[in-house]
Amino acid sequence: MAGLTIAFLGDIFGSPGRMVVQQQLPRLRSEHAPNAIIANAENARSGSGLTPELYRKIRACGIDAVTLGDHAFRDRSIVEVLQLADEPISRPANLSGKAPGRGVIRIAAAQQAGRARDVYVITVLGRIFINLPADDPFATVDRLLAILPESNPLVVVEVHMEATSEKTALAHHLDGRVSLVVGTHTHVPTADARILPKGTGFITDIGMCGPYASIIGRAPEAVLRHMTTGVHVPYEVGSGGEALCGVVATIDDSTGRCLAIKRVQYEADPSEPPFD
Repeated sequence: MAGLTIAFLGDIFGSPGRMVVQQQLPRLRSEHAPNAIIANAENARSGSGLTPELYRKIRACGIDAVTLGDHAFRDRSIVEVLQLADEPISRPANLSGKAPGRGVIRIAAAQQAGRARDVYVITVLGRIFINLPADDPFATVDRLLAILPESNPLVVVEVHMEATSEKTALAHHLDGRVSLVVGTHTHVPTADARILPKGTGFITDIGMCGPYASIIGRAPEAVLRHMTTGVHVPYEVGSGGEALCGVVATIDDSTGRCLAIKRVQYEADPSEPPFD
């Protein structure tokens, strides 16, 4: 029984998030030797959106595939990258069929570790407390699983959702049919990483890669002023307490079942590059 190790990193938030990924990713590789690393990067541009330049920088750090969420098109320049068939980047699969980009990423993990299996990554948006209109995430994943070009594919589903109930419901809906379900969007890591009864690994939220001395990535002063007065204030990216957060999971190559799932959190060293 061979195991394939997959790391999934939480939302990379602004320059603090990009720097902590650059600094701490070698440590994650050294300690866990993942065969594939996936990261949500929809907040990489000042906390909202992604540009082609930042996409290339994130990939150069060693990220194998990039996903986007409800801020997928906040910076429209990323559309040119989303439309390139050979780039490992996707937008939520349950957006309109006319939306640019792909809803599924195929990672050639076999080329990285001598494995015979690839990994498919699907991201879906929630419909509870999410402003961007999206189709039924349950039906969307069902439809995509039915058309994947393998009889027993290894599939990771990212549930980019606000409500924990919606994330958990979709995870149970997919239990035994996908290898891993990871929650993103709230930027707060949860302590419930577990393997569901039929073998799917699940965690409600993997947190963010960014500044935790903040309000989900934003500088507290501006957020507090807005919340206490109702006056609109531009939200600046926060700083301090930077950490890389995510999950590392081991998947059985033959069955697709999750063998182990562990939340990871690496604190930045502010005295070392690129922070210094």
